[in-house]
Amino acid sequence: MNQWVVLCRDNKSIKIKAGDIMKDIKINSEFIKLDQFLKWAEIASTGGESKALIIDGKIKVNNVVEFARGKKLYDGYIIEVLGNQYKIVRE
Repeated sequence: MNQWVVLCRDNKSIKIKAGDIMKDIKINSEFIKLDQFLKWAEIASTGGESKALIIDGKIKVNNVVEFARGKKLYDGYIIEVLGNQYKIVRE
């Protein structure tokens, strides 16, 4: 069962669905940057939300907490956000 998780930072809250799923996210380029990925996958609706998730250490890339917004994600990379897993798939 999925549940909602609310993250608070600087008097702003972000509501994200948490659960155990793996979703393929298709890209049509060689890579996508982490902050762009969060918006593309509709995990965050703004760049500010992406930044907050990354700075707060809520994002793992291939099982390692990632703090770099510009981290390049390639085909096959696994991104985890609050128990949800996403796999980069190049079209």
